[in-house]
Amino acid sequence: MSYVHASSSNARFDSTMKIVLGVAAQVGPAWLTVAASVGLSLIGLHAIDVGSTTAVHAVTELGPLASKQLVFMGAGLIAAAAMALPHYRWLGYASWVLFGLALGMLVFLLIPFVPTFLVRPRNGARSWIDLGPVDLQPSELVKIAWVMALAWYLRFKKNHRTFMGLLPPAIITGIPVGLIVLQPDLGTACLFIPALFAVLVAAGAKLKHLAAVVLIAALAAPAAYPFLMPHQKARIAGLFLQMKGDESADQDINMQSVTAQRLAGAGGVDGAGQGLSRTLVRYNALPERHNDMVFAVVMNRFGLLGGLGVLGLYVLWAVGALWTAGVCREPFGRLVPVGLAAFVATQVIINVGMNVGLLPIIGITLPFVSHGGSSMLASWMMVGLVWSVALRRPKMTMRKSFEWDESD
Repeated sequence: MSYVHASSSNARFDSTMKIVLGVAAQVGPAWLTVAASVGLSLIGLHAIDVGSTTAVHAVTELGPLASKQLVFMGAGLIAAAAMALPHYRWLGYASWVLFGLALGMLVFLLIPFVPTFLVRPRNGARSWIDLGPVDLQPSELVKIAWVMALAWYLRFKKNHRTFMGLLPPAIITGIPVGLIVLQPDLGTACLFIPALFAVLVAAGAKLKHLAAVVLIAALAAPAAYPFLMPHQKARIAGLFLQMKGDESADQDINMQSVTAQRLAGAGGVDGAGQGLSRTLVRYNALPERHNDMVFAVVMNRFGLLGGLGVLGLYVLWAVGALWTAGVCREPFGRLVPVGLAAFVATQVIINVGMNVGLLPIIGITLPFVSHGGSSMLASWMMVGLVWSVALRRPKMTMRKSFEWDESD
């Protein structure tokens, strides 16, 4: 009897392993995004704890912010599963509805008579909807909805192969960007531009047309300077002072940037260690050390090697997403991971640049690492979307013309 039971157990185990191995073989490179996301989330959890808790028992117990971030991570995993379970084309069919709902939330933020208990301005920006125990930042969800809507529009369109054909994608992008700028949140709005170009290149837009757009934008950019908010102009001016070695603004507009650089440098090659790092972070009192400036805490705790390791995990994430796009021969499934990878890469470059003094501070979080429910939720939803494509990628393209070249 025991022999029969053992045989039955072995059969179930073999069947389970076949399913697991089958899924692993199907998703292939998408595993890289999951591995990188888990690693980044855990590093962020520790960095948030180091930056927010100074009690003696904090070495063995998570502080309030880190505990809350752990809950956000759990919610993110559930959201990733919810995005991965349905066929990605079902999400494509609903993409314009989801995009419309996301835009509706952005409009809701800008309505003047909305009660402050629903939309409470922070640092002068109307970017969050107060849901009681948590706050929702619609711009994080808009990024995902925008990628799906744009990819759905481009999947069978050939009119973006002409210069004027770039106008509809520009309008699709300009609407959310304009609404986000009005909050005002210039940092998040800037993320859409590189993502747009990445998706257009993957969809087959002609490089000479995109180069012309970049040239026009570069020439027109100075005209936008007078329309920037005073604090945004001050950040840019402060960066130029810093680059010239002028320390006159180090205790004013550049204080946050200088403090972040000091903390990052104090980590040395292999980090200051947990106890000393907590002391240094507390002593320097870096603003937003659990959020926008968390990379400085990571560098202080784990050193240059740790910082490079974090960047390596982001490279792994992008490789997994782009690899998934590369082996998918269906247009929509190919474009979505490209757009998501572009968002993550741009966000990382800007955030790290802010922390090491190469870019002005514009309020950009570090995906998976920075504290925040909306950011963590959106980041893991991206992982779920990549997995949805990887699980069901077609073996052949839907139309030959999707494979672009410069001749047509």
